[in-house]
Amino acid sequence: MSHRVELTPPDITPYRKGNTGIDYVTSFKAAAPGPHVMVNALIHGNELCGAIALDFLFRHEIRPKRGTLTLSFANVAAYLSFDAKNPTASRFLEEDMNRVWSPDKLDGSRDSLELRRARALRPAVEEVDYLLDIHSMQRLSAPLTLAGMTQKGRKLGRAIGVPEYVVSDEGHAAGVRLRDYGEFSDESSPKTAALVECGQHWLKGTAEVAVETTLRFLACLDVVERDAIEPHLKSPPPPQTFIEVTHAVTIAREPFVFTGEFQGLEVIDKAGTTIAHDGDQEVRTPYDRCVLVMPSQRLSKGLTAVRLGRFVQ
Repeated sequence: MSHRVELTPPDITPYRKGNTGIDYVTSFKAAAPGPHVMVNALIHGNELCGAIALDFLFRHEIRPKRGTLTLSFANVAAYLSFDAKNPTASRFLEEDMNRVWSPDKLDGSRDSLELRRARALRPAVEEVDYLLDIHSMQRLSAPLTLAGMTQKGRKLGRAIGVPEYVVSDEGHAAGVRLRDYGEFSDESSPKTAALVECGQHWLKGTAEVAVETTLRFLACLDVVERDAIEPHLKSPPPPQTFIEVTHAVTIAREPFVFTGEFQGLEVIDKAGTTIAHDGDQEVRTPYDRCVLVMPSQRLSKGLTAVRLGRFVQ
C-alpha cells in the first residue's frame, strides 16, 4: 500500500538535552502556582504531527503563566529512523510503546528499547496533573479524542473543545496505553489525561489539528497567556459528538478480513450486520446505529481490529 507523506519531520535534536535529566524532556516552571501539564509526542515514531506540535511550542516560545509545562518526545529512537519511503516501519523498533504502561511491564524483568524509554519517562509522567498525548491514525478517519472511561476524561475532552468527536473506551487487550497509566484512569484521582488522534498519519491537516488541539488544551487549563496563543487558533470549533465504546474487537484468529473499506466513524444502522470475518467467525454489530471506531490495517492475532460504539449525550 502506498502512502502520501505531506509532512516533514522537524529536527528535534536541539531539544535532546532538555533540563529534567531525561533526554528530550523539557520543563518550564512559572513563578505563579498552578497545575503541572505535560504534552507528549512520539509514543509512535512515525506519527509526525506530535513532533510538529511540540516544535511549534518551542519555536513560538509558548511558556506557562502559572504552574509547570513539560514537553516530552517519547520514542525518539523510532522517530529518528523515519523514512518517508517506508513510513509505517518506524511505528516502533521492538514493541509498541503504547502497550507497556502497567506496573507488571514497567517493573518486570522483560527488556526492550521501548520499555527502557518508558521506564526513563515514568518519573516525569508521574509528576504531572494533566497529560495530552498526541497521536495520528492509519486511515482517513475524522480526528477524535480518546478520553478513557472516566467522567474526568470526558470532561477534559469537552473542555479542550476539539476535535469534534470524543470517544470513551477501555483501551487494548494487548496492553495499557500511556493515557490510562496509574492515576489517569482512577476516577478518585484528579490527575487526568487525553489521547488525541489528529487524523491520517502524514497529511498536512493532521499537523494543523495537533497544533490546534495542543493550544486549546493549554488554554482550557489556563496555564498560558491567551494572547500568546490566540493568533494561532482557528474559528470556534463545531459542537462535539460523544461516543461510548462498548466492544473492542480483538483478533482471535487469522485471517481477519473486513467486509468493506471502512475508514472509521461509519454508522451501521442494523444490529447483527456482519462487518468482518475473524477466521471462520463472523463479527457482527451488537446494536442498531453502531459506530465503527478506528478500524485497523494491522490485522494480526491479539491486536485490536476495531472498536464498536454508540452515540451518547
